[in-house]
Amino acid sequence: MSDMNEMIKTLMTGDAEKLQILVKEALDCGASAGAILNEGLIKGMDIIGGKMETGEMFIPEVLYSARAMGLALEILRPMLAAGEVSASGKVVIGTVKGDVHDIGKNLVSMMLESSGFEVHDLGVDVSPEKFVAAVKENSPDLVGLSALLTTTTHMMQETIKAIDESGLRTGVKILIGGAPVTQSFADQIGADAYAPDAGAAVKVAKALKKDGSKMN
Repeated sequence: MSDMNEMIKTLMTGDAEKLQILVKEALDCGASAGAILNEGLIKGMDIIGGKMETGEMFIPEVLYSARAMGLALEILRPMLAAGEVSASGKVVIGTVKGDVHDIGKNLVSMMLESSGFEVHDLGVDVSPEKFVAAVKENSPDLVGLSALLTTTTHMMQETIKAIDESGLRTGVKILIGGAPVTQSFADQIGADAYAPDAGAAVKVAKALKKDGSKMN
């Protein structure tokens, strides 16, 4: 456990080089990729997400930690891909049509992936039709819609409508976020949940995946 605690502390500092060394040492000492992922890296990112929500950590710090996590995951990926550990869930995410802002969306993507989700990031300026196609292709548990501009939030509603009309909404939960977005707006357009920041997005995504119920 002490090794995992050291890993968590290092992840929180964003020291990617030291984190990779600790991951390799843990593997050499017989720790499984699954234990390192769940007891070290994901547990650390859960703590980071909580600190982001409370204002104890800020976006630049979280980005360093998420990038360090990504590099550590590259070491574990061959073993994880071999089937030792399955993903927590599958997410399709993108910034809606007409909006090219991606910092928040990218951070949410990294945090979700760091927390064990398989993430399919569609990028920015994503049309409702592209979201529908991605849902058909990937059969995700969750769809994440991001918008930073007030003038593009209506595309969230259009995207949800398109997914509904495609007949693909069953079993798929929709999570929205972005500076102009609120819980009342999420309720208004039929989204399943709203998250004010990346830390909250991970927490909400896990809750939606766990119980499959609507978060209000």
